[in-house]
Amino acid sequence: MIDPIRHLDEAGHLGAFFIDGGWRKPEGTERAPVVNPATEDVVAEIPLGHAADVAHAVSAARRAFPLWSRTRAEERAALLSRVHALILERQELLAQALTCEMGAAISYARQAQVPLAAEHIRVARDNLADFPFISQRGATAILKEAIGVCALITPWNWPLYQITAKVGPALAAGCTVVLKPSELSPLNALLFAEIIAEAGCPPGVFNLVQGNGPVVGEAMASHVDVDMVSITGSTRAGVLVAQAAAPTVKRVAQELGGKSPNVVLPDADLARCIPLGVAAAMRNLGQSCSAPTRMLVPRRRLAEVEALAGQAAASFVVGDPLDEATTHGPIANRAQYARIQSMIEAGLAEGARLVIGGPGRPAGLKAGLYARPTVFSDVRRDMTIAREEIFGPVLAIMAYDTVDEAIEIANDTVYGLGAHVHGADIDAARAVAAQLRAGQVHINAPAWDPQAPFGGYKRSGNGREYGPEGMEEYLETKSVLGFYP
Repeated sequence: MIDPIRHLDEAGHLGAFFIDGGWRKPEGTERAPVVNPATEDVVAEIPLGHAADVAHAVSAARRAFPLWSRTRAEERAALLSRVHALILERQELLAQALTCEMGAAISYARQAQVPLAAEHIRVARDNLADFPFISQRGATAILKEAIGVCALITPWNWPLYQITAKVGPALAAGCTVVLKPSELSPLNALLFAEIIAEAGCPPGVFNLVQGNGPVVGEAMASHVDVDMVSITGSTRAGVLVAQAAAPTVKRVAQELGGKSPNVVLPDADLARCIPLGVAAAMRNLGQSCSAPTRMLVPRRRLAEVEALAGQAAASFVVGDPLDEATTHGPIANRAQYARIQSMIEAGLAEGARLVIGGPGRPAGLKAGLYARPTVFSDVRRDMTIAREEIFGPVLAIMAYDTVDEAIEIANDTVYGLGAHVHGADIDAARAVAAQLRAGQVHINAPAWDPQAPFGGYKRSGNGREYGPEGMEEYLETKSVLGFYP
């Protein structure tokens, strides 16, 4: 096993920020523990930044912007190629860090968390190659130019994946960045900063400041020299960032909460789609903002669905995340574990029927933040577990009588991040997908597509990530009249 904490400690990077091309000691002395959720032991400490640290990082990014924004696309693509190669070269170190700091099963860290993060860098590089930075409209030129210094705020649940989803397109666009990763899962970000440095990123183009939202996040969002903020997090955090950014009228891109529906149509192959739906809802222990945690099924097939969903949840192996046989490790942190337990109790108290799971740890696990994969049925629209984001391995099965009713239930939420549709008749499935108010819809469990734009309607945020649309978030549009005589 590769020990990421020892690696970072020996390199002297565990207690430093990456600013202006080098490792800098923080201005303050406050520190935060890094807790291994499998054991609940404190395994490391990181410094918490202050507004002064943010000021240093933003100043470095501002100085670097004029030159970096004018580099040729080929130069930026070459940097991203080196970053991509280094992520793949160090994927085991990164996977071990994710398992240690947020409990991802090592097999899942190796198969999803790290390789999908690398894909965001590759896609940003590839999209850069033929992106139309200048186009003609009559005698007018339409230019796409880097927006400037970007503050990037990333979450604890898909930490490296969300870092690369923002840093890749921002650098490709010609922006300079200041990154604030979650203080709850910070190790992977330090390893990523090492990769950025080794890849030869010019000083000031990429900067990293650790810290919490109310201090570092607020300082970044309100800073007069930050031109844009991109945040992935809770809806509450997104609102606070937008409020802090408003006085300086900067762009704010938000990828926030969700309560995604999975509409199982009457002609769907239940034996196929129910296990896939349960797996999608509980992927990453349900700690995914787009997880389809409301399964909408025909009432006449409810008993079949319950049996299949129970079997699927029972097949998961919850336990030591370093065991390669484990499919689901612990919940990432104590606060989230407590919320999941309270939401399961709310489901029971409000009359939902338990199919499998329930409160507490799985049998045989006496320590660690382990939750039981839980499936509820007979869930009504007014129940807490049908309306609030749980962010854990809890699935709510909801019955409908007509497809129109299913669509109504699916859209009866303040969120609109993702949605799923399953059905044998592809035209019928497409018709339902067209009526769902969500930023990304999956029909019949397709493969993940890093070029598919991702983002939300309603309180799930604004703006898009992934694909060319993800890079456009970091670009301004300038029209030059008379450019073409």
